[in-house]
Amino acid sequence: MMIAEMLVGAGDADLGAARMQMALSLGWHIVLACLGVGMPAITLLAEWRGHRGGDVHYRLLARRWARAMGVLFAVGAVSGTILSFEMGLLWPGLMGVYGQVIGLPFALEGIAFFIEAIFLGIYLYAWDRLSPVAHMLTGIPIVLAGVASAFFVVTANAWMQQPTGFQVSGGRVVAVDPWAAMFNPATPPQTVHMILAAFMVAGFGIASVYAVAMLRGRRDRYHRLGLLLPLTVAAVITPVQIGVGDWAAHFVADNQPVKLAAMEGVFHTQRGVPLHLGGIAVDGEMRYALEIPYGLSLLAHWNPHAEVMGLDRVPFADQPPVNVVHWAFQIMVGLGFALLALSAWLAVAWIRRRDLPRSPWFLRGAAASGVAAVLALEAGWTVTEVGRQPWIVYGVLRTSAAVNPAPGLVWGFVLVTLVYAVLTVATVYVLRRLARDRPVPVAPQDPDVDDERVV
Repeated sequence: MMIAEMLVGAGDADLGAARMQMALSLGWHIVLACLGVGMPAITLLAEWRGHRGGDVHYRLLARRWARAMGVLFAVGAVSGTILSFEMGLLWPGLMGVYGQVIGLPFALEGIAFFIEAIFLGIYLYAWDRLSPVAHMLTGIPIVLAGVASAFFVVTANAWMQQPTGFQVSGGRVVAVDPWAAMFNPATPPQTVHMILAAFMVAGFGIASVYAVAMLRGRRDRYHRLGLLLPLTVAAVITPVQIGVGDWAAHFVADNQPVKLAAMEGVFHTQRGVPLHLGGIAVDGEMRYALEIPYGLSLLAHWNPHAEVMGLDRVPFADQPPVNVVHWAFQIMVGLGFALLALSAWLAVAWIRRRDLPRSPWFLRGAAASGVAAVLALEAGWTVTEVGRQPWIVYGVLRTSAAVNPAPGLVWGFVLVTLVYAVLTVATVYVLRRLARDRPVPVAPQDPDVDDERVV
């Protein structure tokens, strides 16, 4: 007997509210988490370029990004704390039974978080107390701890996709191996995919702010570098991410065929399956889609005549919502290739003229790239999480059996929604104020930063 069969879930309304609350919390926090992973590295790169080349504008950018980084870290700590409580309050069937299996990565993530917080404090408040080299060195642990934190958290989610490191005997979890659980088969593709996505969100997100400013006529060196540096980081990572995404898709094809069937709208098991572009699932068929003959079989198994399992192989109760998963996947891939095209445009212009593309459409694309990267990120996580349904632990524990059976979860969702609305408004307000202020504190070794004025 599976443990899932021994647990009693909540009603449909409370289950839906719990899922919506978790989706809101994760969807909101993941953007902050990505900035926390990618922004320190980009800030440190700007500071290094400023000291290496003596360019005051790079150092000014580093100052302002560092201040924004501090604000985002604080807000991310709040949303992360909310998530940690939600894991236990909303999903006791998961944490109460399997907490001993997946507790290790959460503990390690806590250590990484404290290391990041300690060195972030030193980095922010030691500009006037450390030499340039020493100050930059204090930024390295921030970068490493941020990446490590993302890695540890994603390993826990990867375990939910491919549960390992335990056995069930007599309805109880036994023979727990936390290291085997953390380094499960899904860990390599999922962690690499997420960390690269974090750098893309940070790079395109920062660049989009300066692209908007340039569209408004601010074409000075400060704004050009503010666009060029993070955009270059994101542009270099984007083609790598496309390759890693293909790796992750092959993993899904081999290990989660039901999710693949939902992603591509495959209802009937067959060979030589076409690739669907667009389309809507209606009455067990994918309609209005542009079909590329043999495309899915070729991409999923490197064989145009390979068999692809359809949703007809699993009961309807075990199928994820096809239209949600399919369109989330389409949006993620479409935006990913759009960002790849923008990156290629930048690369061609730089190779030819050592300059940004001169077309205003490039700036418009760069301005939209931050939102596009975030949407691609959210769509990718929708595929990952909704595509796993109805399982919270794939093939082991149903989401309905893991949720808190107490009534009234709807009110918790309403309260958390209000909290995130306030956090959003407050964060945007503070960041806009920071953008208008001078880059203080002033370091003695950088008097020119204090003297520089940016409108």
